[in-house]
Amino acid sequence: MLVAAPYVVRAQGSKPEKTKVVLAVGGKSALYYLSLTVAETKGFFKEAGLDVEINDFQGGAKSLQALMGGSADVVAGAYEHTIRMQQRGQPIIGFALIGRGMQLAIGLRKDVAAKVKGPADIKGMKFGVTAPGSQTHMLVNFWAAKGGLKASDIVAIGVGAGASVVAAIEKGEVDGVSQSDPALTILTEKDLIKIMLDTRTMKGNEELFGGAFPAACLYAQPDLLKKTPNTAQALATAIVRADEWLQTASPSEVAKAVPEGYLLGDRAVYEKSFVGVRGTISPDGQMPPGAMENALKFLADGDPKIAADLDKIKLADTWTNEFAQRAGKRS
Repeated sequence: MLVAAPYVVRAQGSKPEKTKVVLAVGGKSALYYLSLTVAETKGFFKEAGLDVEINDFQGGAKSLQALMGGSADVVAGAYEHTIRMQQRGQPIIGFALIGRGMQLAIGLRKDVAAKVKGPADIKGMKFGVTAPGSQTHMLVNFWAAKGGLKASDIVAIGVGAGASVVAAIEKGEVDGVSQSDPALTILTEKDLIKIMLDTRTMKGNEELFGGAFPAACLYAQPDLLKKTPNTAQALATAIVRADEWLQTASPSEVAKAVPEGYLLGDRAVYEKSFVGVRGTISPDGQMPPGAMENALKFLADGDPKIAADLDKIKLADTWTNEFAQRAGKRS
């Protein structure tokens, strides 16, 4: 059962203690981070009293480095990083959920896929991930483990997100990719890849993980939540508003709400991609029951170090629903 850490937040509507916020993200153009983009372009951050500077890195591992190095105040990234950092004795806390399903898939080049019957056959292959150490990389490790392989049996190459992913496959630089949309749908529409493992629908997450899986979220070091709780609340409120907006927005409205470059030159495919992942977008920014446990099992299955420390990991210390719940009660 999730027990929220106690954070003191002043009355609803109180001004943020810190209005200038630096947010790090890795691969912002992906649908994986759509709520973040919507919160930015629809003005939800500004309406919450914040001036948010978004620094977009190649992948989630690099945005985590920015947070731990002090150049970012908060990260929009995979929830699982909170578990990894706790295992290393460096606590970070998630407080506003963007995705309740992983929203990723693994695809192999068509010529490669013809030789692969299962994960045991991918030994030695090169996979394009956003950045080594990111969730896209962890998904490849997870799949490899299902075939009895070790993480060292595959090669992860950072290719970022979006157009660079498509280029990596077209040029034959990688054997496969572990990525999010719209790049996957574009590659599929071009008949360049075969999807081997898919978590872009809630059905896919239920089949693979047994239920909801926490994907992108806002996370920060404990001091942000403890010392500037109104700032954390403003950030959470903006994300929850974006989550809510995306539940009913039409595909065309969503396409208009993102920068033109995010469409990768094909608005129709982008809209189709959004329709495919809409069900995995959190409706309220809160952690679903059992989701954290699913994330921990996923990590343990692909990482022996996490598996060895399962008894030491306290999931309740990696997340609080307090801010998202309060955002949902706003007048």
